[in-house]
Amino acid sequence: MDVQDRDQMFEDGFEPFPRSLPENCVEYMLFVLDGTLEPRGLLTELENIRKTAMQLCVATAKDYIWQRDSFQLQTKREDGLVYLHGTTDYGDSIEDEWLIVYLLRRLTVTFPSLWVRVFDSDGEFLLVEAANVVPKWLSPEIDGNRAWIHQGKLQLLPLSAASGTKRPLSLVEAVSYIRLHPEDLVDSPFIEAEAFYRLEKYPENIKALMHHSLITIPRKLACMLHHQPAAIAPAIEAFYLRDPVALKPLIAASPDLHFPPKDLVTVSVRFTKVLFAQVKSQRFAIPPLWRTIVKSTEDESNSVSEEEQKQSTRLELGMKVTSGFEMLAASAKTKDNRLAREFGILLEDVEEDGNKALPTNGDIASWPNADREDDEAWLDINFEDFDNELQGRQRDKTEKENGFGDINAQADLRKIVSRFEDFLHDETAGFEGAEFDDMDHDNDSSDDNDESSDDEDKAVSFDEDQFNRMMREMMGLPPEDVTDIPTATPQSHLRENGAGNGREDEEGDEEDIRQLTAQMEAELKELGALKLDIKPERAKVLDSKESVVSKDKGNGVEEAGEESGDEEVDIDYNLAKNLLESFKGQAGLAGPAGNLLGMMGMKLPRDEGEDEDEDGDGEWKYGK
Repeated sequence: MDVQDRDQMFEDGFEPFPRSLPENCVEYMLFVLDGTLEPRGLLTELENIRKTAMQLCVATAKDYIWQRDSFQLQTKREDGLVYLHGTTDYGDSIEDEWLIVYLLRRLTVTFPSLWVRVFDSDGEFLLVEAANVVPKWLSPEIDGNRAWIHQGKLQLLPLSAASGTKRPLSLVEAVSYIRLHPEDLVDSPFIEAEAFYRLEKYPENIKALMHHSLITIPRKLACMLHHQPAAIAPAIEAFYLRDPVALKPLIAASPDLHFPPKDLVTVSVRFTKVLFAQVKSQRFAIPPLWRTIVKSTEDESNSVSEEEQKQSTRLELGMKVTSGFEMLAASAKTKDNRLAREFGILLEDVEEDGNKALPTNGDIASWPNADREDDEAWLDINFEDFDNELQGRQRDKTEKENGFGDINAQADLRKIVSRFEDFLHDETAGFEGAEFDDMDHDNDSSDDNDESSDDEDKAVSFDEDQFNRMMREMMGLPPEDVTDIPTATPQSHLRENGAGNGREDEEGDEEDIRQLTAQMEAELKELGALKLDIKPERAKVLDSKESVVSKDKGNGVEEAGEESGDEEVDIDYNLAKNLLESFKGQAGLAGPAGNLLGMMGMKLPRDEGEDEDEDGDGEWKYGK
């Protein structure tokens, strides 16, 4: 198709495909809307904001490790607009995205004329967070370019910004409307509180996201990590996403390895919790050159001391980290990642200087946090911890420091449960989810269409009470205290409306609905969402994008001190367990749990699999 034909096609009513972000990316645009600024003054102000933003990022997240890309800004000109623009790939660390939102919000407080738009590959994720309280007219089909951060507040462009029509706004239209009608924007404290809910834990949460661990690695690698600690992120990604080609030098025991297992030292390495979970739980065959070292520890008797067990764990973790750096070094020059390229340059410098530049044992002992090793209890969760978090029960200080999660995890879990229960009790929600009455109907429809719609409503009826009862049963909730639940069928509903003819059609419709119900029940049973015999089993936490919890599918043995029988089932625990098991059973595909959570504005991270409970302690861990 040539250019002329393509242009003619667009003129005939076709529109070009909308530009979309790659997966797990967040994009942000910063506009200075000050009518008193000349073009030269605007560029000066934008550069001032850019420098301030970079300084704020360094001051706030000095020791933070970005999963893939860091916060970045460049001046951009497009469609007659001049603004600051940035895109960050946050990978599996959803906290990177929220840290960026926190920085942007801080900037809008510092610069009163600054307006910020931020969105990701899922669209307006701030509005998704506030899905329960946004106006009904603001549907995902028209919410583009309508949410802006200004002076620390979230403001929405009203429906009138598009000349009263229900359509998405272009960026140029949105900026023009803000310039002309800033007083007409919607500023709702309820929407803002929901949208910025996750920002309440910043900046204190930045330190809580980090994890220090002692590992045993070659001295040369310890030296490089000391000078470039952020290089741990691309190295673990290379290890986590390894392929046979990347593993070939390690498997073949190549003599040209950059980090052979020689001259090993034990150092404290800083991870994010996401990175540590990714490398800690990975199953990894021991490379040939490491077998004599790691195997010798594994082959010892079971009567090894606690200190020897710690040394074995540090050596195994160090083997994985070293292997990741080995794979990174082989492809550092061709990587798009800035940290990977900088690591390749540093590696060349260290190898040119030889062993003269390597630190001694005394130097390593003098490094900051040289012996720091954080507790790994946050990786493991048992039933009692899980239930306490859902119920919000008070625990003593020691349990809060060493047990599962913290107040942030507790709030996230309880929010999932409360949103689902609110959804079930939402009188405005039908069998297709929340209904937008003013968005789903065409005001120009004819009377004939209305009549045909009424006929269709008569032909197929829907009993909301029965649907509510069925959903509660599927999600493991006890039935509501209803004395008389109608068991209306399409056939009986037709009789009530005086439709006495067409019995064959009635029976056919009833049979179709029965088949649909049976298929839905079979699918939910297959995914494990109808398992109502909940027992106090072990649970695990998956902290890939968000700290979301899934249940152990273990042997079902009851914990000591717990009673079986007709004991009342924990509603919150039962609901969360069934929701998460059903979502996991979808294996990344569409399914009932994902659809239901999507209706409520909830987004769960992808489950990368799980390790089996090899040690028999009933606890599950992160990872594949």
